[in-house]
Amino acid sequence: MLTPPRIMLSRFDFDRLERLLDKVGPRPDLEPLREELERAEIIDPEQVPSTLVTMNSRVRFRDEVSGEESEVTLVFPAHADSEQDRVSVLAPIGSALLGLSVGDEIDWPLPTGRTKRLRVTGLSYQPEAAGDAHL
Repeated sequence: MLTPPRIMLSRFDFDRLERLLDKVGPRPDLEPLREELERAEIIDPEQVPSTLVTMNSRVRFRDEVSGEESEVTLVFPAHADSEQDRVSVLAPIGSALLGLSVGDEIDWPLPTGRTKRLRVTGLSYQPEAAGDAHL
């Protein structure tokens, strides 16, 4: 297992995620996300580096075991749509990617008991870098 990489969240994303998790209530499958929020460094939206995966980012990543590469947009549950590659932050892959930076790698537990090792390879869109920090 890798040492978990440092993660950062904008104050805006953190506050919205806290409200979402309060609304959803306790669920064992969301414990890894709750733990990530507890250990995250919270920063102002103006401080968000352009390489950081934030909510509504379009992120490229690779499964380091299978070599499979994917690109998804990280969204809130109401906007999730698998046909448009829009992944909910409450899904295991969404929770794993949130707060990572390009080049970071993380081992993430799946509901099946297995673990995925993911590496962020790029961002094709990030709201803060595009001047859309309110998304």
